Amino acid sequence: MTKFMDVHHGMQGITKDQLATAHRADQAIEREEGVHFERAWADPKSGTVYCLSEAPSADAVKRVHERAGHPVSEVHPLPFSVS
Repeated sequence: MTKFMDVHHGMQGITKDQLATAHRADQAIEREEGVHFERAWADPKSGTVYCLSEAPSADAVKRVHERAGHPVSEVHPLPFSVS
């Protein structure tokens, strides 16, 4: 499976608790699409939220987010990384 970084816009003022709630909503249904959401980050000032996942496709990531109530505008594959 491939890792993906998705980007949500328009979430100005999001709090840590709201981010955690949204992340848990994704995790509650992720298995139905074969996705695993690993981590989420937010910048409340810009309203940008980033989510790291492992999934069979970008469409699977989009479906989970949409069903959880926070559609995503960008999903980027991350085919490799270095540390």
